[in-house]
Amino acid sequence: MVMFSATWPFAVHQLAQEFMDPNPIKVVVGSEDLAANHDVMQIVEVLDDRARDSRLVALLDKYHRAQSNRVLVFVLYKREAGRVEAMLNKRGWKAVSVHGDKAQHDRTKALSLFKEGKCPLMIATDVASRGLDIPDVEVVINYSFPLTTEDYVHRIGRTGRAGKKGVAHTFFTQADKGLAGELVNVLREADQVVPPALMKFGTHVKKKESKIYGSHFKEITADAPKSKKITFGDSDEE
Repeated sequence: MVMFSATWPFAVHQLAQEFMDPNPIKVVVGSEDLAANHDVMQIVEVLDDRARDSRLVALLDKYHRAQSNRVLVFVLYKREAGRVEAMLNKRGWKAVSVHGDKAQHDRTKALSLFKEGKCPLMIATDVASRGLDIPDVEVVINYSFPLTTEDYVHRIGRTGRAGKKGVAHTFFTQADKGLAGELVNVLREADQVVPPALMKFGTHVKKKESKIYGSHFKEITADAPKSKKITFGDSDEE
């Protein structure tokens, strides 16, 4: 039995343990460390949240002026996808969107228009960041930074495929500062420019989540204060 996985989170590890022999052979192609495609030029821009709409339009003037090349714009939330799509259509850009609130038929139609080049500008949530084979995406714009750096790597991996070069332009705001350290590491690993404004958020990388307790796990140090037992008056215990 052979199993393939693009990533190796604990849930996938558990699945492998359940269906495979007790000691399966593990083959890793590339590195297990989080790394981005080196064929993608990563541009990270630190800006105010309210400046994103006007900046997005400016980038489309730069990357999508002829409105013929494929540009994929990622947002974080479903409502945000609809709002950005409406904003761009109102400003004269022809765009479609893919997100969880759309019926399957509408999502399939939007994807077809994007793939066929009839509407080469698409707004999408992370539903389009993995598993979709969309050829010849020249530019990925992260209007909203994702919740994890792993999702960031998957998003920008929609461009620069099959030996081609690509561009990923990312908006990073104050609200995303907790992921600054991880993003800096991804940029450095791929020999990309790290903007000074990003460095101001610091390069601290949060401790990885516990394999048992997930992101809710909190490591308790040996010198931590002991817990205090509180007994109520009607308690059965003295």
